[in-house]
Amino acid sequence: MKKVFLRILFLLLLCSTFFIIFRFSSQNGDESGNLSNKIMTKFINVFPYTKDLSIATKLKLIEHGEPILRKLAHFSIYGLVGIFIMSFMSTFSIRLYQKLLVSLGVGLLYAISDEYHQSFVIGRGPSILDVGIDTAGVFAGILMVLIAISVYKALVGDRKNRILKKEISRNAMEE
Repeated sequence: MKKVFLRILFLLLLCSTFFIIFRFSSQNGDESGNLSNKIMTKFINVFPYTKDLSIATKLKLIEHGEPILRKLAHFSIYGLVGIFIMSFMSTFSIRLYQKLLVSLGVGLLYAISDEYHQSFVIGRGPSILDVGIDTAGVFAGILMVLIAISVYKALVGDRKNRILKKEISRNAMEE
């Protein structure tokens, strides 16, 4: 029952993330640019090292920082895709390489379909670079899940070993 709940949870989170990506990709070029500009402006006006700069300098920072922000956004949201896909796949009893291949494959296919979708949006276009960044984000998310699972297993395994050792010691003292 626990695995079914986790599968449903991770599948819902994954579908929600796909929906969010689709919504962002549906924005026309102006809407997307305005959103990036707004976020970059907010960051520059709040960050202690940039908030007191001249307006001209801030505008240059916004202009140069916006593409970086956009690529970080791609990497980050696809990192979530990797986390949710691998978490979903980890609820199945299949080999690790199969979980990895399915997770990476689904992430890559969605990244490709997302860029294809953008080719139909006014002021937007597909980018092979974005597919690469998206896939790198998926891979990073997958690695985070694998590391978290390894740490969890090590901690739980260590705890079980300590309990087992105490039980053995107790049994030995009783004899």
